[in-house]
Amino acid sequence: MSRRDQIKLTQAEQAAFVDAQLVLICATNGPRGWPHLMPLWYVVRDGDLWASTYAKSQKVRNLERDPRATLQIEDGDSYDQLRGVMLECEVELQRDYEVVAGLGAELLARYSGGSVTPEMEAAAAAQAVKRVALRFIAQRTASWDHRKLAGVH
Repeated sequence: MSRRDQIKLTQAEQAAFVDAQLVLICATNGPRGWPHLMPLWYVVRDGDLWASTYAKSQKVRNLERDPRATLQIEDGDSYDQLRGVMLECEVELQRDYEVVAGLGAELLARYSGGSVTPEMEAAAAAQAVKRVALRFIAQRTASWDHRKLAGVH
């Protein structure tokens, strides 16, 4: 078995890892040909990652030109503890107010550690007019868990 195969995460391990993390790094193709990297909060819906951002952001302008993004979610403080998932994605920009407001409330609930309150819904609704939802549809995935090399996993 190759070293690459030894450290690969199973589908179940990938799903659990993604659910447990809080920030993904989104790389889009910038206007000058350089990658544009930005952190995003996210939720998982039916296996797809979803995030929200301002409609006038650079990443949205980049995605309007080229709807591809690479996402990375990683963890670990030393080489033997590194683990992560990289996803090459097609990105759908969702501008429908209800979709954006609903996602905003879902994100607020996830990152506040609780359920959606009326105040959260109101905050998400107020922000939704300026934001878009990003649906990341994975085309290719790579994963790694260096803890497997030491039998820690």
